[in-house]
Amino acid sequence: MEISKENHRHFIIYKPYGYLSQFYTNAKKEQKKKFLGDLYKFPQNAMAIGRLDEKSEGLLLITTDGKTSDFINSQKVDKEYHVQVNGDITNTAIETLKAGVEIGFKGKKYSTQPCEAFKLQIHPEFPTRSRKIRDDRHGPTSWVSVILNEGKYRQVRKMTAAVGFPTLRLVRVRVGNIQLNEMEIGDVIEVANLNF
Repeated sequence: MEISKENHRHFIIYKPYGYLSQFYTNAKKEQKKKFLGDLYKFPQNAMAIGRLDEKSEGLLLITTDGKTSDFINSQKVDKEYHVQVNGDITNTAIETLKAGVEIGFKGKKYSTQPCEAFKLQIHPEFPTRSRKIRDDRHGPTSWVSVILNEGKYRQVRKMTAAVGFPTLRLVRVRVGNIQLNEMEIGDVIEVANLNF
């Protein structure tokens, strides 16, 4: 699906680690946080589509069009994450992820929908993160691809923890047909429309 509206603006960004997926806040406790507005002069009515938490990185879409945002968040668009986990993830854990796991959400138990997941045999080469990730001296790590079309708060992190392999690094690499590709951390690209 192609969404293109006159007078609306759309952006593809590589959200860095340590940034909140919002533009400003009035909360005193968050005044020292980093926001998307620190990366680029976005329009006043811009909104992030499908937020990434502060510790997560990668592809984030920004738009001034509420209909575009609603469509992407309507569970019709796949999101793919490459996730570095603590330990050498097992086939059993992968199959459990695919079938759905029970996580906590808003103080209640929630069963995730079935999704696609597989171990990445070749570790992805992302730009170096601002905060160092522990190295293999502290035990092995592995990478897994998780593809889902729902997005509860910190869902992927909760899912990998539920199967015994806590997340060390999480990078969203795709939303629908839009991919992170060779973007660098902090890059902002304005596009005429968003294609799904």
